[in-house]
Amino acid sequence: MTRPIKEVKPSQAFGFGQCDQTADVLKFVAAILTDTDMADSPINPLVLIGAGSSLAFSGLFYHLYQEKKTELTKLKEIPVFKPDHHLVKVLRASPHKRLQYVAVEGLVQADGEPLASQFVPRCFGVIQKIAVEEQWKYWNSLTNTWNSRTTNRKESNNTVPFSLVSPGAYITDLFVKIQNPLEASGGFLDTVYYKVRRAEEGLTNMLLQGLSGEKPVAMKESEEMLRVGCTLTGFGEVVLEGGQVMRLQAPRDGRKYILVPTDHRSFMDRHERSASMWKMLSAVSGITGASLLASVVYGLVGNRDDRSK
Repeated sequence: MTRPIKEVKPSQAFGFGQCDQTADVLKFVAAILTDTDMADSPINPLVLIGAGSSLAFSGLFYHLYQEKKTELTKLKEIPVFKPDHHLVKVLRASPHKRLQYVAVEGLVQADGEPLASQFVPRCFGVIQKIAVEEQWKYWNSLTNTWNSRTTNRKESNNTVPFSLVSPGAYITDLFVKIQNPLEASGGFLDTVYYKVRRAEEGLTNMLLQGLSGEKPVAMKESEEMLRVGCTLTGFGEVVLEGGQVMRLQAPRDGRKYILVPTDHRSFMDRHERSASMWKMLSAVSGITGASLLASVVYGLVGNRDDRSK
């Protein structure tokens, strides 16, 4: 016999506007499961689980959307400059000739001789990262399987002083020097070379495998560079020295020092697409969960009406 369902407010059942309201949705589903005699009900429990999961994911996606939206609002508040006379005028008019946190967009230019790629001809940059590592397999006698491990990883970082110049400028007398770029985050290096050298199955390797239970698999080589002429946007503190020399450095107030290998507009577009994605996922999950939950309620009401007749 079907028992009456406890009353749950719609605002509690569909409170996926905030993450903490997801628990109310799950309580609503639990109330249906508890107060309904599943033996006499045509409702599939998987439908209830699907409804609760969809609404829970909707709350999670909405929370991520709100976080990304807040981040996007803060990013839009950051002033954007290029290495030109306007930036010099703003710095001269600022207290201590310093801007605490701004974005500077420009083209990468080496202050002296740039770095040449070790693998790619006519490829030059200002930051170079080369990594070499070996992959081996060793025999695990407990599981009777071959397990992989990485050994002899070698990594070298090279850098030369460089600056940002204004795109399209014929005279580069104005530039912004980048200080300590290796301390910045943002994944601004581009992979220019990557190769995997497979180990040859020779007599030496077979003997080594038999004696030590290990065998070489491959050696990976990679080279990443910040190339000369690419567009770079830096987020940090800009100071003016000597009335003409500008420098971008890590902020003293603890905010992130970021270098991104793109122009500012593309950087903002990427964040806006991310916010739109979380918003869409939240809406789709919410609509799916609400539809499933509505079908459950409709089935319960129809079943109860049939029994009352």
